[in-house]
Amino acid sequence: MSPTKVIPIPVMGRHNINAYLLLGRRPVIVDAGTPGSGRRIYEQVAAHGVDPADISLIVITHGHIDHFGSAAELHRLTGAPLAGHSADLEPFRSGRAREPYLPTGPMGRLMARNRNLHMKVEAFEPDVLVRGETDLEDFGIAARIMPTPGHTPGSISVLTDQGDLVAGDLVANSFFGLLPGRPANPPFHDDPLGNLASLRTMLALNPSRLHVGHGTPLEPERVRRWAAREHKRLSRREAAGRLSTRSERSTV
Repeated sequence: MSPTKVIPIPVMGRHNINAYLLLGRRPVIVDAGTPGSGRRIYEQVAAHGVDPADISLIVITHGHIDHFGSAAELHRLTGAPLAGHSADLEPFRSGRAREPYLPTGPMGRLMARNRNLHMKVEAFEPDVLVRGETDLEDFGIAARIMPTPGHTPGSISVLTDQGDLVAGDLVANSFFGLLPGRPANPPFHDDPLGNLASLRTMLALNPSRLHVGHGTPLEPERVRRWAAREHKRLSRREAAGRLSTRSERSTV
């Protein structure tokens, strides 16, 4: 099968929120952006010389509305099936992200006050329900869906055979993508240590580059160094009883 090309599709700003177009024997879209951005993604796909009607699959990396907000709209525009992980069915079916959001730092605490993050969006039912590693050859690209839980329980990434990792919110650029090339946490994680474990598992597969939901592509070696520092920081917070996870919050 021909190599898979990864093309960023800006949804907000130049790099603040990204979807991705994956080109192989057939095209695949990863993520659907914020509510009302389906037409923008559709038009950008067409601008790259791809007939949106040829899209074979729309992969939703997780249940936050900046990633699935236009999933239903994009499905109607392209006719392509939607894929999402079974562990995030609750937000997909309800049209609402799990709340309260669990901030990873000051940016998350500020963003959690944004009313747009608490709105109800159009719900959808995944046509392809992901439960484990899933080969995408039948959808025309040399790639696999990889479960990467932690950011949300159903977070997934897409790893191409050439080593490009389309990583959703597994990691981000600093300040919601405003500082390019500098690894950081996205504003929220349901399970910070679980997410870090998923990130380190993906890094062990030696990806060539990480394409993220917020910011420009990240170099693996720089992410590895950041992940090592982050593990120490999170371990200290856990030992001090200052690390919140979704499961802990649900018992309160």
